[in-house]
This record gives sequence, C-alpha cells and structure tokens, in this order.
Amino acid sequence: MQLVIDSATAACSVALIEGDRLVAERHELVGRGHAERLVPMIEEVLAGRRPDSIVVDCGPGSFTGVRVGLAAAHGLAIGWQVPLTGYSSMAAIAALAPGAGEVAVALHGGHGQLFVQTYGRDPLAPLDELRSLLPDEAAATIAAPLVLGSGAELLVSLRGSGEAVDALPRASAALRLPQKLKSLAARPIYGRGPDAKPVPSSTRGPMQ
Repeated sequence: MQLVIDSATAACSVALIEGDRLVAERHELVGRGHAERLVPMIEEVLAGRRPDSIVVDCGPGSFTGVRVGLAAAHGLAIGWQVPLTGYSSMAAIAALAPGAGEVAVALHGGHGQLFVQTYGRDPLAPLDELRSLLPDEAAATIAAPLVLGSGAELLVSLRGSGEAVDALPRASAALRLPQKLKSLAARPIYGRGPDAKPVPSSTRGPMQ
C-alpha cells in the first residue's frame, strides 16, 4: 500500500492506495492550518495499517503547505523505513481533467502571478516547463482550450476563450499519475525564484 500526502495548496488531502484501487481518502479545503489537520487525517486513513511507500505533493503552491507535507512525509518515511518520492501539484490537477487532448493548469502563486503548465495526455506528460507569470502574460502564453486550477477562471477570462475548471490537487489523483510523474525527488518545487536577493558585495557596508 502507498500513502499519498497532499498539502501543497489550500486543500489538505491524504489517501491510501493499493495498486489501482483507492483504499481510503480524506480531503478537506482548509486554506490554512495544514499542520494541525494533516497528522490526524493520516491516522484516520491508515487506521492502524502501515504503508509500503509514501508519495508527497512537492508543489508549487503554498510555501507553508509544501513544507508541512514534505516534513511529515520525510518523518514517516524515516520512521517506517519506506521509500519516499514526490509529484507536482500541476500534474495532480492535470490528472483530474476529463476527456482527451491538451490541458493546462493555472494555480494562483505569489505576488499576483499564476503558476502555469501545459500537459498532453495518453500518457499524461508535461509539454512545457513550469512557469510563474503575471496573469496577462499567462493568458497570452497558454493556448490549451481546457484550463484547470485555482487560477483557471482568471486566465480564461483574460484570454477570452476556452473552458475553466476550478480545481485543486487531491491525494487520490496519484492513482492517475504515470509512475514517472510520481517518482520525483521529495523536495520542494517552488515554481519561482526566492523573493530575497543577495546584496552585491560592492554595496555592502564594512564588517562590524
């Protein structure tokens, strides 16, 4: 059995899967408070069972949510001595899309920007790189007619065409991910550079 942990966005979600079967799942829209809800949800889903492996959503999304999920996953993997891998929240959302053809994912990011990425299906695979763009730039860049994610409505509205589906990742989506997309290193995917920039040495004051 595999434990799936997803707390990278406003949703907090945990699933237990075995092969291609969903054994149990808890999914809540919490906004904040992932740290308080995640461990009780894991305990509820496991119900005394111990998984053989763990997979965790590495982001992009909420900085705090990503770190909470990764910290819990690493701690459990060490304690149980089981393998740990990761997946992208963008792939998890793309996996929820109905039908066939290209699908884009747009998530609200920091500083008013959108995380965007396009996926092909059959099999599910990214067609471009993850980017963090201003909404106007995202609307001019993303061409897929179907857009999923928390920023989908904004992107489609600015573009003036297409279909928007409001969606957040959930742990059970791991069932639809190809093995390659849920075998990433379990480390944060931030999707954009750090806000803090190093100060050039020429502008620094003398050492005190």
